[in-house]
Amino acid sequence: MTDSVDWQIRVPVVGTPISVISPEQLLQLLEARPGDRATVVAFCNVHSVMTARKNQEVARALNEANVAAPDGMPVVWGLKAAGFPDQQRVAGPTFTESALRRGIKVGWKHYFYGSTPETLARLVDNVERLAPGIQIAGTFSPPFRPPTDEDIQSAAEQILGSGADLVWVGLGMPKQELWMARVRDHLPGVGLLGVGAAFDFLAGTLVRAPMWMQRTGLEWLHRFGQHPGRLWRRYLINNPTYLWLLGRQLLRARLGRGQT
Repeated sequence: MTDSVDWQIRVPVVGTPISVISPEQLLQLLEARPGDRATVVAFCNVHSVMTARKNQEVARALNEANVAAPDGMPVVWGLKAAGFPDQQRVAGPTFTESALRRGIKVGWKHYFYGSTPETLARLVDNVERLAPGIQIAGTFSPPFRPPTDEDIQSAAEQILGSGADLVWVGLGMPKQELWMARVRDHLPGVGLLGVGAAFDFLAGTLVRAPMWMQRTGLEWLHRFGQHPGRLWRRYLINNPTYLWLLGRQLLRARLGRGQT
């Protein structure tokens, strides 16, 4: 590991600075992560950006993350419209699979933090088939309550003791972003990646949307169909509001350029 990393530029998308980065660049940055501090990666979609607009603590956590990767396609559209037409989606579940395979070559040890013991057991079975030879340093299913300072310290000690290089955090947005923000100072040299539903996809407890829906920005519709009672507010209110805010941001940017 090197002592410094040339992190990519970030562009505000509806108020949240999003990293201009590709999946391969992110893998390279994780390989070159510094040894004296944690490297925090958030995967940002519409839900992330809209939550940050309402919650200053979440906004701070995303701003202070080393990378705020463009996970949702509507966030990618924001970067494309801002002058980065080649921007790719960096989807948490897809990136997780790539990093698990990459880790075999570079010797990464992985730790999975979040979800239930049953889901973690299925996840471990599946990732061992997905990436034969993978090194799993440990797993932990935390209590379903806000973590205390003692919880944070205990988790950090377990992770450091395990020798983990990368910690995959599946607490859901915004719990995982807030947890990573609190634990980062206790985990020098460790990569922290908040990947949310990737745990369920890898465990097989949720089915991911078809590829055409992922590519066209309709993955939300697939997830909404699976859990309408829980997700209706996130998608039916947040998504239209986000698109309106993004349109207003782009219009202001265009008018500003016209006045220069």
